[in-house]
Amino acid sequence: MSALTPPTDMPTPTTDKITQAAMETIYLCKFRVSMDGEWLCLRELDDISLTPDPEPTHEDSWEDLTDLVEQMRDDTEDPNYLMANERMNLMNMAKLSIKGLIESALNLGRTLDSDYAPLQQFFVVMEHCLKHGLKAKKTFLGQNKSFWGPLELVEKLVPEAAEITASVKDLPGLKTPVGRGRAWLRLALMQKKLSEYMKALINKKELLSEFYEPNALMMEEEGAIIAGLLVGLNVIDANFCMKGEDLDSQVGVIDFSMYLKDGNSSKGSEGDGQITAILDQKNYVEELNRHLNATVNNLQAKVDALEKSNTKLTEELAVANNRIITLQEEMERVKEESSYILESNRKGPKQERTAEGQALSEARKHLKEETQLRLDVEKELEIQISMRQEMELAMKMLEKDVCEKQDALVSLRQQLDDLRALKHELAFKLQSSDLGVKQKSELNSRLEEKTNQMAATIKQLEQSEKDLVKQAKTLNSAANKLIPKHH
Repeated sequence: MSALTPPTDMPTPTTDKITQAAMETIYLCKFRVSMDGEWLCLRELDDISLTPDPEPTHEDSWEDLTDLVEQMRDDTEDPNYLMANERMNLMNMAKLSIKGLIESALNLGRTLDSDYAPLQQFFVVMEHCLKHGLKAKKTFLGQNKSFWGPLELVEKLVPEAAEITASVKDLPGLKTPVGRGRAWLRLALMQKKLSEYMKALINKKELLSEFYEPNALMMEEEGAIIAGLLVGLNVIDANFCMKGEDLDSQVGVIDFSMYLKDGNSSKGSEGDGQITAILDQKNYVEELNRHLNATVNNLQAKVDALEKSNTKLTEELAVANNRIITLQEEMERVKEESSYILESNRKGPKQERTAEGQALSEARKHLKEETQLRLDVEKELEIQISMRQEMELAMKMLEKDVCEKQDALVSLRQQLDDLRALKHELAFKLQSSDLGVKQKSELNSRLEEKTNQMAATIKQLEQSEKDLVKQAKTLNSAANKLIPKHH
């Protein structure tokens, strides 16, 4: 605001009006944002009405206005004043974001995912709240501000948060502290403990002072208010898949268009509601399709693992069969040797019989060991055969399940195609209804033009009728004058 000089032909506003306009205005990023109920209305300085006051003006009103403007400029240049305004603005944005998220989620009536716009805006607002008043830490790459440091303290205050912190650190796609902080917020919301964790963190201001300035939002009363507002989010069910989501490079910008009042928003609400319902159904079907695809992939991986295990068992069974055949051949050979030794013992001398008897005992002992080994192999073979039968039965059940899932997937795709066709039909009907409204409005304008023309013609006829009546009266009077003359 430059130096103000009073114009000569304009009345000056009173100090009360300027003070009231200033009290209704909050500052956010060099913009003036006025609160109007549950909405935000962006206003610039030039938009403030400087209309004449019907009340009597005073001679020193312009000097009072100049002093008030200079005082406002001095206040806005004060860092503490700016930080207080930023805290108030962030708290108001958090109120609007949380309330809008709860109402839209309850109207939607299903689990929210990462693509839901009000949920994305809520995380952006929370990120701005956590970044407010952060101290810059110097590293070899320069100064760095990250809210991941304060969030890591939560696991020391609440033991239940250790699981979230460990899960965030184990995520492979996160490379920056900002991405880890965003993942932590999402996991805490899924766990429905975000309000509890924030309250525990705000109550330990001696720990937060290491990361935040003294007049930061987390160090003041506004932080406790936001933590209390987060309790309402416990009624929301959310499900996030963060493995494929790029949380490091997201740009956190608040979309004020979601909270600005629009005068034309009531037009076409019925058609928009139908299209929104169709889009929600489409998103639900796509999400269900994605889950079914993941289930099919898991089942396919299990089938591949079972096939590999079946192949391995088949190879082991073949080896066991070969081992049994070898043992049977050895048993036949041992029987032949034992029969030959018995015959030779009958024919030979006693010494030879003694040596051959020892050899026979050893052969019998070896035969007994081989027989026991054969029995063990047969038991193992029976176990392998029973396991193979169980594997085959599990394979059949998995194949049946996969077929059922594929049939369900086909039917869901058909429903998706029907929904898309219905969407196109509704869009066509909406366009045709707009065209009909335009045609009716054109016809109405033409009828109004014709009505105006007819009214003008009627006026002309009435005027001509009056003229004719006057002429008739004149002729009658002239005729009356002429008749006495003839008599």
